[in-house]
Amino acid sequence: MAPTPKKTKSKTPHKNPSLAPGVHRFGRSKMYHKKGLWAKKSIQTPKQVKPKKVLTVEKKIKGDKNGGKRFVQVLKSKHLYGTSRPQVQRRATKYPQRPHKLRRSLTPGTICILVAGRHAGKRVVFLKQLESGLLLVTGPFKINAVPLRRVNQQYVIATSTKLDISKVNVDPKFNDAYFRRDKRNANKARKEQEGNIFASDKALYQVSETRKTDQGAMDKTLLAVIKANPEKKMLLKYLGSRFGLRSGLFPHKIKF
Repeated sequence: MAPTPKKTKSKTPHKNPSLAPGVHRFGRSKMYHKKGLWAKKSIQTPKQVKPKKVLTVEKKIKGDKNGGKRFVQVLKSKHLYGTSRPQVQRRATKYPQRPHKLRRSLTPGTICILVAGRHAGKRVVFLKQLESGLLLVTGPFKINAVPLRRVNQQYVIATSTKLDISKVNVDPKFNDAYFRRDKRNANKARKEQEGNIFASDKALYQVSETRKTDQGAMDKTLLAVIKANPEKKMLLKYLGSRFGLRSGLFPHKIKF
């Protein structure tokens, strides 16, 4: 076995031998002088002077007794912020209007059952599909008091009974613009009824004379088609009666 070499103490003046773990022979101030740190000159870079931020702005105020000017803070402090966040108006993305597909069971002349709305449960005659995808239907009005109106095909049940309306001329003026109401007149009527407890919504809308004449002409043509059918009595009763489910009847088992 080769003898282990003895550890020799370094003669460097800045060596600080350890007497015990964590305990050194010289203190911090003694080592500062031994290393000669007092002779070293600290090189300090010149500090860049930052421009001061403008905190207030001078504003002129009119009036003799208002002082003529006033200093207003540029950045408001937190206690001056509003409690509610301002609403940001976002631009609505306009998507191209796609043509609405019509169900195969819906053909001109099909008798349908309305599922929703004030005429729910009544049977109507489907005339045509409009550009918006809505269906143009009518009662006729003389049979079940359903006028010419637009209905979404989601709220319609198509039945197997159909009328031959190939000879019926549906006027092209029956479009989406024909059924739009004037909002200005409705808003005026609402303002006039403000404060009146007994006011009703019926006064807000009044049927025009052109709508009445158009409805009468359409009823005449449809009634002529119904009367020409050999089962006219059954059709009149069928259109005039309401649809409803009774006990023991399930909609998924009914054949319309």
